[in-house]
Amino acid sequence: MIKLKEKIGYGFGDMASSMFWKLFGAYLMIFYTDVFGLPAAIVGTMFLVTRIWDSVFDPIVGVVADRTSSRWGKFRPYLLFLAVPFGLIGVLTFYTPPFGNTGKLVYAYITYSMMMMVYSGINVPYASLLGVISPDPKERNTLSTFRMMFAYIGSFIALLLFMPMVNAFCSDAGDVSQQQQAWTMAVSVIAVMCVLLFLGCFYLTKERVKPINENKTSLKSDIKDLFHNRPWWVLFVAGVFALVFNSIRDGAAVYYFKYYIVEEEFRSITLFGVSFVLSGLFLSIGQMANIIGVVLAAPVSNLIGKKQTFAVSMSLAAVLSVIFYWFKPENLVLIFVFQCVISICAGSIFPLLWSMYADCADYSEYKTGNRATGLIFSASSMSQKFGWAIGTAVTGWLLSFFGFQANEVQSPEAINGIKMFLSILPAIAAVVSVLFVCFYPLGENKVKEIISELNLKRENKK
Repeated sequence: MIKLKEKIGYGFGDMASSMFWKLFGAYLMIFYTDVFGLPAAIVGTMFLVTRIWDSVFDPIVGVVADRTSSRWGKFRPYLLFLAVPFGLIGVLTFYTPPFGNTGKLVYAYITYSMMMMVYSGINVPYASLLGVISPDPKERNTLSTFRMMFAYIGSFIALLLFMPMVNAFCSDAGDVSQQQQAWTMAVSVIAVMCVLLFLGCFYLTKERVKPINENKTSLKSDIKDLFHNRPWWVLFVAGVFALVFNSIRDGAAVYYFKYYIVEEEFRSITLFGVSFVLSGLFLSIGQMANIIGVVLAAPVSNLIGKKQTFAVSMSLAAVLSVIFYWFKPENLVLIFVFQCVISICAGSIFPLLWSMYADCADYSEYKTGNRATGLIFSASSMSQKFGWAIGTAVTGWLLSFFGFQANEVQSPEAINGIKMFLSILPAIAAVVSVLFVCFYPLGENKVKEIISELNLKRENKK
């Protein structure tokens, strides 16, 4: 039985990861176009190039982690030693150097690539911890729920407070250099929180599950096993398009409120002396609604199954997203209500995905006798990176295609494109995700059979 303290500690890890991940998804595009000073199409290409490399880098981290042996275990040492680099490079990513356009572009490529690599270096081992903290599928569901709940709490905090911090650090909104400095300072505050959370995750968790076969297998054998793992392939593609759904909506939300809703014309909401902008509230409310989805995921999936819960949630999110297209700027209440419901649907699928990936690791061990937990989870993390790479690249390219011009009044074509980013485009991604998850072969009974067989083998080995 995993104690509450350890469940919370495991949640700390994704709370840290998600703070930066959501800042990248919601604000990095508009930072590069409106603050840093790069064209949208160039930023879209940079996201695609760097994230494809980063996606390939994930399995490398997984393979190395699988072969790590230390007094702290296979995966926990990475939380200890990469926490500080994670925070420092995150700050550098949101720093604007005093270079020309070419120098800035090179700097952006280098810092963003480094950020994604160190993100993989700490997040892949963190994700893999789920497969070795407990062998019990129900405990994994609970751990995954804690993980996602804390992830969305972290995202909520980051998205709610980030722009107010930027505004607080910037005394003159018309001064570009002050804006740039303010963004760096705001990210620094988030970075300190991330470092502390990762260290807390390290100290509060423990690795328990040992592989049945202690002999080290070759990399070629591990990769061959992965490529023959059909359940993993289904989840990989479903996960890619689920992340495309989220990355397009998150990446375009600030543009939607800045240029379509024109949030400057609305009075800001002030609480405890802090002024919040509509876009920040929109994203933050989405994170709180995600938490509701996470909480609902375990009981609903225990009732009707993980596969069915995933399919129903994403189907509903697709339908609601299509309706979202028709909202006008004066329909703010409906915009926020639909954001809540769509986010509940989207939030419910991610604890299911990670729990299902752990089932895929069991399936691989059941079929081959080899447990490559790190490789399976890193390759699964790769689907996240591909999803975000595709989503953000498409956002940048289509912004340019629709005629977007930073910090100017947008054309009707650009406004229509920005509306599609919150509606039609993510709906298409959601439908594709549902189509693939329908082919997922590991039902609840099959998973129980696999776990029983593996437990029997472990008992016989003792």
